[in-house]
Amino acid sequence: MAIRRRSVLLGGAGLCVAAPAILQAPIVRAQTAVPAAAGAQKVTLSHGFAMHGAPKYPADAGPPDYVNPAAPKGGTVRLGARGTFDSLHPFIVKSVPAAGITSVWDTLCWSSRDEASTEYGLVAETVEWPEDRSWVAFTLRPQARFHDGTPITVEDVIFTFDTLKAKGAPNYAFYYHDVLKAEKVGERKVLFTFRDNTNKELPLIVGQLPVLPSKWWATRDFEKVSLEIPLGSGPYKVDSFDVGRSISYRRVDDWWAKDLWMNRGRNNFEVIRYEYYRDATVQFEAFKAGDIDLRQEYVARNWATAYDIPAVRDGRIKRDEIKHELPTGMQCFAFNTRRDIFRDRRVREAIGAMFDFAWTNKNLFYGMYKRNISFFGNSELASSGLPTPAELKYLEPLRGKIPDEVFSKEFKLPETDGTGNVRSLARQALGLLKEAGWEVKDGKMTDAKTGRKLAFEMLLSDSSFERVVLPYKQNLERIGVDMGVRTVDTAQFKRRVDEFDFDMIVEGFGQSLSPGNEQRDFWGSKAAETPGSRNTIGIRNEAIDRLIETLIAAPDRESLISVTRALDRVLLWSHFVVPNWHSNTAYVAYWNRFARPAKSARYAPVAFDTWWIDESKDRTLQREEKK
Repeated sequence: MAIRRRSVLLGGAGLCVAAPAILQAPIVRAQTAVPAAAGAQKVTLSHGFAMHGAPKYPADAGPPDYVNPAAPKGGTVRLGARGTFDSLHPFIVKSVPAAGITSVWDTLCWSSRDEASTEYGLVAETVEWPEDRSWVAFTLRPQARFHDGTPITVEDVIFTFDTLKAKGAPNYAFYYHDVLKAEKVGERKVLFTFRDNTNKELPLIVGQLPVLPSKWWATRDFEKVSLEIPLGSGPYKVDSFDVGRSISYRRVDDWWAKDLWMNRGRNNFEVIRYEYYRDATVQFEAFKAGDIDLRQEYVARNWATAYDIPAVRDGRIKRDEIKHELPTGMQCFAFNTRRDIFRDRRVREAIGAMFDFAWTNKNLFYGMYKRNISFFGNSELASSGLPTPAELKYLEPLRGKIPDEVFSKEFKLPETDGTGNVRSLARQALGLLKEAGWEVKDGKMTDAKTGRKLAFEMLLSDSSFERVVLPYKQNLERIGVDMGVRTVDTAQFKRRVDEFDFDMIVEGFGQSLSPGNEQRDFWGSKAAETPGSRNTIGIRNEAIDRLIETLIAAPDRESLISVTRALDRVLLWSHFVVPNWHSNTAYVAYWNRFARPAKSARYAPVAFDTWWIDESKDRTLQREEKK
């Protein structure tokens, strides 16, 4: 459901806010100021919207269960970022935006972190929608303001929608594809009209819209990379920055939304500073030296061995393992199927078969991870076993256009005993390559017709992955396949991936509990032809396009689950990726100057915006550091 930017990790996370107190639950009433086409439909007016069922929290509720409303404000926190940045404008494909920059803008709605696909009004006070969800209308809060004190208006909402769809990064056009227009229907009311009534999550999608100041942008080129400090409306604003090296955000003391129920106890730090490091090892050393206050650990070897240091042993650094219920999505080695050598599914399967996960997990990850066997893992959306009758309803019409194995076999990945013996994997891979017309000549896998060698490059942006892919490279060499490995800086990596200029990359496709429009950007044929899209794989498949549209139009939760599982099966059996690994635990290390709520959010285990600096712990830590 959510718009997601690319985020690859070694192991691996609003529609309205409190309406008047009388609106303690959704109200159904006659239609007012809505499209005439709605006819006699009843319209729901509410403070929040849930994809299925009703919102958990009433209007003007107390704080969410995972927030401490009495959390004190103040202090500076230092975080680490890797690579560089060249822009304070995160909405276009050309930029490498600064870490944390999205905290500058408020959205129409705020997404709940302990409910599946539920939003509450933030800039919007109320939301209205008809039974068939063919449109949605938001009434803006009269107190909503940009940082310069000017009100957030309906015109700003319309400008943002139109501009992001026409000039923003490609994912916005895919995300808002079924939203035809936004128009003013009242002094504080904006109406979004949808293409039809099949896409039931569109009210949620529109609720995630950040609101940009139209008058500020009127004298600026939206499509140009910019380092001008932007005018925002959110809890933080840019305080200072050194291009490519650091950026600091200062809490907006008079933030217009600070007293809304979902914000009490959040956004507690006075200053949040990101320090940039070109190398992951140097960044880790900076944390151990006390230059970074917190890090979420994604390298299993580090968590198992690298924290045996005095600061951990004496308690100055704390380590937490926080369980979560987030879908794991799919971290993987992704093929660029635009390359001729990867167009044959058997070639992709053969190359994937040579990745020895059992050995990798045992020797590099200390047994901490599980293999990814679904694009929607750790959720009820993941496929398993053979298709159910409910799934076959969506798969049968596609027979002949999708892999036959979808119907007859349970998807399983090759397994080994973890000793490093890959003979069984090699036999399977060699058989697949022979079927595809390849043979070993002079020790090299060769196309029997053209004489071309089977060689490709793994492009990385993180040197930490070299220790994983180099053993994989050696396994491929055993069957005559040459995989080069190249590590580049993050800016070059982003440019090359945006332009689809790579053979294979480490990729991650994050998923929500309610997948929808973003699937077009991940796997849709149109996205495959759009530079900067998330369809890095280059999938152009009519059957997958059809499943995506069916998923988006799912009328209820049961249908959504079944069609998502069907899509999962087709993606898996197409062997577009070499699945990596996941953990349903967040590993967090931090200097012992913080406190956090006793309860963690189900779908945001760290939720650092709910933490605060504990003055007593901070003083104790400072005394210890002076010794």
